[in-house]
Amino acid sequence: MPIKVAVVEDDDEVRAGMQSILKRAPECRCVVACGSAEEALERIPPLSPHVVLMDINLPRMNGVNCVRQLARLIPKTQIIMLTVYDDTDSIFNSLAAGAGGYLLKPVRATELLAAIKNVTAGGAPMTSNIARKVVQSFKRTVPTGVETENLSAREQTVLDYLAKGYSYKEAAEAMQISYSTVHTHIERIYQKLHVRSRAQAVAKYLRV
Repeated sequence: MPIKVAVVEDDDEVRAGMQSILKRAPECRCVVACGSAEEALERIPPLSPHVVLMDINLPRMNGVNCVRQLARLIPKTQIIMLTVYDDTDSIFNSLAAGAGGYLLKPVRATELLAAIKNVTAGGAPMTSNIARKVVQSFKRTVPTGVETENLSAREQTVLDYLAKGYSYKEAAEAMQISYSTVHTHIERIYQKLHVRSRAQAVAKYLRV
């Protein structure tokens, strides 16, 4: 079954370009393309796409606020930000709102399609320099929030590895536990932090 993808982009040329990329990819199907957040909130939820590609700089309501509302309306849908903004606030605001990935424009077709596959498989696709910013922020930040204090020592360790960019398999190997045990810890982390994605959990962990 192809991955159902929705596009939210106000630039007609860029939006058409992403539609063209998706049309040529047999593993994906573009179910809707919207030019504004308002249109997206009206048209996307009934379609329940697997992935939404979201621009930040939209007319009227911005992409971050749109992500926040879509995350509430269709919580199983993964959202990838596609933007020219690489400042820390935009990155963490997007991830905290519910985005599962963050890519900088312009995005090559191969990178875009890989990110779509990655996020549907439970990954958190990010442009390399964005990932570095997240790691740098982790190095500067000591998490002290009440919610993270509710995590067990094992859960804290798992989240620590995720924040450093480890995959679930790599975290399991580093901790010398099974993949399924790591997955169980991650489910509990999501519940305790009230998040629905790896990127959102890491964002909350680093910013609280």
